Amino acid sequence: MSTDVYNDPMETHGSTWRIILSPAARGAWNMAVDEAILEATAAGESPPTLRLYSWAPPCLSVGSAQPISQIDLNKLHELGWDIVRRPTGGRAILHTDEITYAVAAPMHDPNFEGGVLHSYRYFSEGLIAALSILGLEVEIQPEVALNEAERSQPVCFELPSSYELTVKDKKLVGSAQLRRKGGVLQHGTMPLKGDIGRISLVLSFKDDDLRRQSQVKVRDRASPLDALLGHSVSWAQAAEAITQGFSRALGMNFETSQLTKKEIQRAEELLQERYENQSWTERL
Repeated sequence: MSTDVYNDPMETHGSTWRIILSPAARGAWNMAVDEAILEATAAGESPPTLRLYSWAPPCLSVGSAQPISQIDLNKLHELGWDIVRRPTGGRAILHTDEITYAVAAPMHDPNFEGGVLHSYRYFSEGLIAALSILGLEVEIQPEVALNEAERSQPVCFELPSSYELTVKDKKLVGSAQLRRKGGVLQHGTMPLKGDIGRISLVLSFKDDDLRRQSQVKVRDRASPLDALLGHSVSWAQAAEAITQGFSRALGMNFETSQLTKKEIQRAEELLQERYENQSWTERL
């Protein structure tokens, strides 16, 4: 089912949003900043925000309720990769060679109306428009219900999800959403290049055969952007496409800005309370 982003029947909600283009940062800082923005926008202290960022060094993020036993921490440390527990749900994602987006707004913002799945579907239109700008014909998949076996799988890009975006049957964007204290945060990742199966190197398997099978499954299920386009796309090019895509498809107007002093202070507190705290990361 191909989607024409310029003739989408979904209603758009024109509004002015803050956009923040963040430099590459450690995973713990990225998650702390996303939560700080969520709190600030929910309280009306900051405007609705789109933040685009990346990760350095590579970082494995696990879902808020994902068992840490699914992760091979020794291998992770051996490779020099970070680990962080996201505030949102879902499965593990390896963040490297990618662009990550985060949108945060008060619960009553019309862009998030209709519940989680409706807003997933809505923001998918902005991502579809972005990928169309980059030259891809994208399909949006229908709503799906995962069975118990699928929910127990450790890798985000190995799972089907409602309204996910695919190109030639390859998943391209993984997203998750959190609704808390009157605010909504949705963030997601788009791999730009590299081996999508690298994540299996740091997951727990009974033997190497199962690890190789996982790598094959992830590569069959998902793809980085460059493999689908046949050429590389820089982070800056992807960021511009996402900005334009959200503007065209969702009617958003963007004003470039930075984190406020209060958001930075709150992010630093959240680093200590949660995201750099081993007991938080390995609590399950």
